[in-house]
Amino acid sequence: MTIVLLLAVCFLAYSNGANDNFKGVASLFGSKTASYRTAIGWATVSTFAGSLAAIVLAQSLLETFSGKGLVPDSLAGSEYFLLAVAVGAGATVILATLTGFPISTTHALTGAMVGSGWVAVGWQVNLGVLGRAFFLPLLLSPLLAVGLGASLYLAFRWFRLRLGITKEWCICVGEEQRVVPMPQPSSVLALQAAAPVVSACVDEQSQCAQRYAGRFWGIGCQQAMDAAHFFSAGVVSFARGLNDTPKIAALLLVLPALGSRWDLVAVAVAIAVGGLLSARRVAETMSLKITGMNHGQGFSANLATGLLVTAASLFGLPVSTTYVSVGSLFGIGLTSRQADFRVVRNILLSWFVTLPCAALIGALVCWLTKH
Repeated sequence: MTIVLLLAVCFLAYSNGANDNFKGVASLFGSKTASYRTAIGWATVSTFAGSLAAIVLAQSLLETFSGKGLVPDSLAGSEYFLLAVAVGAGATVILATLTGFPISTTHALTGAMVGSGWVAVGWQVNLGVLGRAFFLPLLLSPLLAVGLGASLYLAFRWFRLRLGITKEWCICVGEEQRVVPMPQPSSVLALQAAAPVVSACVDEQSQCAQRYAGRFWGIGCQQAMDAAHFFSAGVVSFARGLNDTPKIAALLLVLPALGSRWDLVAVAVAIAVGGLLSARRVAETMSLKITGMNHGQGFSANLATGLLVTAASLFGLPVSTTYVSVGSLFGIGLTSRQADFRVVRNILLSWFVTLPCAALIGALVCWLTKH
């Protein structure tokens, strides 16, 4: 049973990495600051660093997601209950990943705990704790993210305009050598190179790129923005690892063979592998379908997400990185009027389905193991 529980939790961690790892770097890929491979590599490194930092900084989340307080302590320490939670949440997250929907592992864990607890102890599930400690942070976090993401972008945009930093677009003007036919005495056309001429070309809008022109304090504005963008993406991924790893590792606290530190390391490795192997579909949804974005907008969304998730981790609040990240991107899309409301609506529907789906799968697994 110990081995089965360990494998189930690693499966949940793999699913979490596949669905969540790219969310911190989605704007790097969406704004064409980095390729997919570069973005997922940076996400893996910074997420793994956050997972290791959770050993010291996020112990309170281990207690929150151990199930104590939500269900009786005797059930929270049961390997069968924790197995049902891990399988219910992991199956829900991997199904969403395969269909390209970014959902919340936190929400899936909560649903699996409720469904499994309901089968095991019925009305002894503490719904008051559920609302206060789980649902309230989950509902408020995306709303805060929408406001913070939009506010940060507008503030940075005002600051840029005050400094006189302008943008360059994708109209290319320069010299080129043209080869033209020249008549010869033998009535044969010969190809000769003419003098350099000035030409201009405009590409399709899908290939159009913009960048910041000029220098600020001796540093190229575009280079400074790219560096800040990568840093903010790393902050989001680090915060995600810090916030999500202890939630999953909490399911292994009952195992005598591992200590809490080795639990976190095992979960961190599984998260990294899941992101490297299975993140592509969710990456396309997050990067390309919610809203169009430029470098400054992507930076603002990442900074808002990183600040909110890091603060939640330090205070032990189980917010969802997914909800915060999507909320920040949607806030940017509202200010730039590029948000795709149809895609956001479908994502919201997937969030509503997450909890009952995880609850049903968790309840089924709990019933099977109980009998």
